[in-house]
Amino acid sequence: MKKTLLVGCIAFALAVNVKAQQSKLKTDEGKFKPTDESLKQYQYPEWFRDAKFGIWSHWGPQAVPRQGDWYAKKMYIQGSSQNKYHVANYGTPSKFGYKDIIPLWKAEKWDPEALMALYKKAGAKYFVSMGSHHDMFFLWNSKIHKWNSVNMGPHKDVVGLWQQAAKKQGLRFGISEHLAASFNWFQPSHGADKTGQFAGIPYDGRDPKYADLYHLPADSSNINEWLTNNPGWHKKWQAYVNELVDNYHPDLLYSDSKLPFGDIGLEMVAHYYNQDLAKNKGKLEAIYTPKQPSEGKWAQDIEQGVLDSISPFPWQTDTSIGDWYYRTGQKYKSADEIAQLLLDVVSKNGNLLINIVQTPEGNLEPDVIKIVTEIGDWIKINGEGIYATRPWKAYGEGPSTNKSNQKKGRFGGLADMRTYEATDIRYTTKNGNLYAFCLNIPQGEIKMNLLGKKSKMLDKAIANVTMLGSNKKLNWTQQDDALVIQKPSDYPAWLVTGFKVEFKK
Repeated sequence: MKKTLLVGCIAFALAVNVKAQQSKLKTDEGKFKPTDESLKQYQYPEWFRDAKFGIWSHWGPQAVPRQGDWYAKKMYIQGSSQNKYHVANYGTPSKFGYKDIIPLWKAEKWDPEALMALYKKAGAKYFVSMGSHHDMFFLWNSKIHKWNSVNMGPHKDVVGLWQQAAKKQGLRFGISEHLAASFNWFQPSHGADKTGQFAGIPYDGRDPKYADLYHLPADSSNINEWLTNNPGWHKKWQAYVNELVDNYHPDLLYSDSKLPFGDIGLEMVAHYYNQDLAKNKGKLEAIYTPKQPSEGKWAQDIEQGVLDSISPFPWQTDTSIGDWYYRTGQKYKSADEIAQLLLDVVSKNGNLLINIVQTPEGNLEPDVIKIVTEIGDWIKINGEGIYATRPWKAYGEGPSTNKSNQKKGRFGGLADMRTYEATDIRYTTKNGNLYAFCLNIPQGEIKMNLLGKKSKMLDKAIANVTMLGSNKKLNWTQQDDALVIQKPSDYPAWLVTGFKVEFKK
């Protein structure tokens, strides 16, 4: 067995080295070099700046047990809720491990074309497929990793089929990779129960013949960190991501970490940008979204959080409508809550990417379909003030803009889900017009303090104010200290309602 493992490791190392050399050659020949200075040449494509709203499929074998996020890791942590569920339903991980969960993922109710049509109707301008989570199971037709959705599970090229469906609906297409963290994340699979009937009996992850799924035992000194410091694993990550990029040429690539692995990460980004330039005949359309301030090199992503001010660079919030993976009995965000979050993000020069939770079978629960449909109904009315807009001089006003009322998010920035009052306003601008959104339903008149006659924010008088989705004339006055709008009788039941403010020439 040791000889077989050694031969396999050598073969993989040679394949990785060839891939790395090929990618390095392409990178060296392109406009972008693997340096910070070179990547600062990057220019954000207009499609991303205009899109504002994307939908994500954060989906894979970990949905099968219906126990939410991180099942593949926590099933190996004795005493965790996932471990207790696993032992009760499948048996000890010493005998029935994550490798045995994978064949149970059949995706038999998955209809990517029907779902993509629903997401387009909901107002999404781009769609992101998971490429691989930290569980090392690839959702694409990989030639360098056998644990993939074409060889196993649903026996389908999930990434490829999502991409076809997105193109058919005219949506931009992205892929998320969560592989950089996998090497440390999956180490509990090499452990064993500390107590009980199976104490000391190794979990299946310790079996060398499954090292291509669970990795080898960590020889890095930072096993408790998110990213490994093992140079060999850095090269593996690069080979995996380059295969994904070279096979599918996504418009957007998401990494579930800061830019991984120093110079290796810079090589990957340069290669990603250069191959996109080649694909688009010299026009760069690619977006890379790691969880790191951009300095203009990419679009920073903030998981389950938002920035506290207008960013000079386009960025993205990623969050989920519920748990990251399907979980029985979970609570979902309402369409109203998603609308509030979307406006807060867009007003600060950001995009919202939201995961719509699929069942293990691949379809959506009726209550999720209802929420997604409601998002579309709301966006039909208010999209004029969202799509292709840019930040105004101030992102907003009201209690939520006061630092004393702001809660920090788990992964940086402010918390994505907050309570808003009727006096919380968010602003966007397009074609010389201003759009003002109330983030909750006012009880009486609506006052926008930044839009008064004496406001330092205005250099022109207001000519007209209309409510989005209504052709009725509004009763409004521009006073010295505020724009005052009388709440109309046909005010919508939505929590978030937009107003268009036009200025005198």
